[in-house]
Amino acid sequence: MSIRPYRDVIRRKCRQIMVGNIPVGGDAPISVQSMTNTLTTDVKATVAQIQDLENAGADIVRVSCPDEASTKSLKEIIDNVSVPIIADIHFHYKRGIEAAEAGAACLRINPGNIGSPERVREVVQAAKDHGCSMRIGVNAGSLEKHLLEKYGEPCPDAMVESALEHARILEDNDFHEFKISVKASDVFLAVAAYQGLADACDYPLHVGVTEAGSLRAGTVKSSIGMGMLLWSGIGDSIRVSLSADPVEEIKVGFDMLKSLDLRHRGVRIVSCPSCARQAYPVIKTVETLEKRLEHISTPLSLSIIGCVVNGPGEARETDIGLTGGGNGNHMVYLNGVTDHKIDDEGIIEHIIKLVEAKAAELEKSNQQAS
Repeated sequence: MSIRPYRDVIRRKCRQIMVGNIPVGGDAPISVQSMTNTLTTDVKATVAQIQDLENAGADIVRVSCPDEASTKSLKEIIDNVSVPIIADIHFHYKRGIEAAEAGAACLRINPGNIGSPERVREVVQAAKDHGCSMRIGVNAGSLEKHLLEKYGEPCPDAMVESALEHARILEDNDFHEFKISVKASDVFLAVAAYQGLADACDYPLHVGVTEAGSLRAGTVKSSIGMGMLLWSGIGDSIRVSLSADPVEEIKVGFDMLKSLDLRHRGVRIVSCPSCARQAYPVIKTVETLEKRLEHISTPLSLSIIGCVVNGPGEARETDIGLTGGGNGNHMVYLNGVTDHKIDDEGIIEHIIKLVEAKAAELEKSNQQAS
C-alpha cells in the first residue's frame, strides 16, 4: 500500500495569469496580498500604506475605487509604488475603464453587476488594451437576487453558480485572464464553496475568509478555513481579512504559508510556551526577537527553547538554536550542531547578530547560485 508523504501539499493544477509582474496560478508561488483602508483620494496616505505593505512582503495590494475622484487618484498612487495594484470596482463600469487606463494591474469586478453586455464589453476591451487581468469576487453577503430566490439562502452551490455565471460572461467576451474568489465569513460555507469551485473550473483561485474579525479572532478563524484549503492544495493567492492594520494581514498570511511549508519569508521562530524549567525569560525573549528581526526577509529558522528537555532536538532542526542551561550557561547551536555557550547578559543582541550574519550568508549563497 502506498502512503502519501504526510508533509506533501499537492497543489491543484490550474491555468496561470499575470497580475502586473506577479504570476498567479500554475506553478507560481502563492501570492500574499492585502488592501488599503485609507481614502484613495488621500494619495499621500495611500502611498505610505502601500509602501508599508511592500516592506512587509506584500506581492499585490488592492485599492478601493468607489468614485471618479478615486480612479483619478489611482494613477498617481500607482506611479509612486512598486507592487501591482488591484482596483476594487463595484457596479459602475466607468470606474473599471478608468482604473485600467490609470495603470491598474487587475480589476476586482463582478461583470454581471456592471450593467448591459455592451458595458461589459467596454470594460473587457479596456482591460485587454491595458494588459489588465481581473478577479471575479463572489461574496456570500452580496449574492445575486435570483440565486437567493433559487437556493433560499447563501450556500456553496449558490456561490459556485454565481462565480461560474460571471466567468461565462468574461469567456463569452474572449477574456480568460482572471482569477476567482468565493468568500464568506462562515468558515464552513467558505471552505465548501472553494472546494466546489476548485472542482468546477481550472482558473486560479484567490482564497480568503472574508470579514474574519479582529487581529486575534480573525487570525484564528482565517487559519482554520484557509489552512484546510491550502493543505488540500486549493489557493493561488491569499488575503487574510482582519479588522487591524493591513500590515498584520501580510504577516499572518506569510505565517500561514510558512506553517505549511508552502512559502518562506523571514525568520521562522520555533519557541516553547515556557514553564518552571525555563533558564531565561522565553516569552519576553521571543517577543523582542520577533520585533527586532522583522527587517530580515531571507528565509531561515531559529529555535528559542527554555530548557534541555526539547531544546537540543529542536535546535538540530533549525539554522540557529538557543537552549537554556543551568547557572546562566545557555547553549547556542549553529546549523544544528552545538557551537558555544552564552550567559544571561546580551542574549538578545547576540542572537540578532547571529541571525543577521546567517541571513547575509544565505543571501550571498543565493545570489551566487542564481
